[in-house]
Amino acid sequence: MSAAIRSVIVLGLGKVGHLVAELLQTNGFDVAGADRNLPTDPSYPVLDLDVRNMQECRHTIDRFDAVLSCLPYEFNIDIARMAAEKGIHYFDLTEDVPTTKAIISIAEEAGSVLAPQCGLAPGFIGIVGASLAAQFDRVRSIKLRVGALPQHPSGLLGYAFNWSPEGVVNEYLNDCEVIEDGLHKWVSPMEWLETIVINGIQLEAFTTSGGLGTMCDTYLDKVANLDYKSIRYPGHVKLMNFFFHELLMRENRKAAGEILTNAKPAVNDDVVFIHASGEGWKGEHLLRDEFVNAYYPLTINGVRRRAISWTTAASVCAVVEMVRDGILPQKGFIKQEEIPLEGFLKTTSGAYYSRELT
Repeated sequence: MSAAIRSVIVLGLGKVGHLVAELLQTNGFDVAGADRNLPTDPSYPVLDLDVRNMQECRHTIDRFDAVLSCLPYEFNIDIARMAAEKGIHYFDLTEDVPTTKAIISIAEEAGSVLAPQCGLAPGFIGIVGASLAAQFDRVRSIKLRVGALPQHPSGLLGYAFNWSPEGVVNEYLNDCEVIEDGLHKWVSPMEWLETIVINGIQLEAFTTSGGLGTMCDTYLDKVANLDYKSIRYPGHVKLMNFFFHELLMRENRKAAGEILTNAKPAVNDDVVFIHASGEGWKGEHLLRDEFVNAYYPLTINGVRRRAISWTTAASVCAVVEMVRDGILPQKGFIKQEEIPLEGFLKTTSGAYYSRELT
């Protein structure tokens, strides 16, 4: 097939998937969506599809130039393999490290693009981190922090589950990749606690899994220290350690997710905090550059969208635009840290991030 992307099918039409389909349609793509639970009055064609039926799924994606998965990560390897076999471009939002490693292997022989991890973290934060690192002659450290939080927290946790509970539980329990003192390591989640301040708001940050994507492989031998942490309101990580470890909820991740989402359901007034920094030498001078911002809900196509929804959707749609326009490679695996920030922000979807820059 041609490398051009004209038509895209979006699998999974939750709040993020539905917005992804709308943004792609606005940007000139021929879009269809597929799910078992269909949105009300969509502006694009929708298909009732059970992705557990691989034969039905294979037949459905065959009609499109690209497939974009907004599904839970456990479906993505099969979808990516199907896409590669058919020469269809593939994009997803996964944070799961083993899933991404499997897709990288599939991409080695693919004649089309395979681009997982295109959301916020991993995704946009890696693009920002690479842009910061590129400003230095020698890089000492890259520190990336992201948090999706309620603007007006209540209770001791100070949290709301505006994102996948399975994803959050995995972030809190799976080991985390870092580079420390030049060595590639795996460290425990919910550790390395630090205090940061954004716009006068005191926050905490601690290690969580998956946010770096492939950056440890890319920057090994190039940077002494690289790590990713989640941002929360103060006191959160102490309570989550109690919940998962002292109460042994780590032994039942599904039940843990159900308890947490029942206790702390989604809110509409959310905020996405980003605190990224790079340290290194420019000539003989040791300096620190930062990208720090808070992103809030936006009205898009007449509907108010949560910050976590539009930041995630805009990120993956920007990558699709860049592949379509020939700015990114036309086949094989695409690393987020290889995507130029300037080009990303010039896309129609990526420009939403520019609107919020302070």
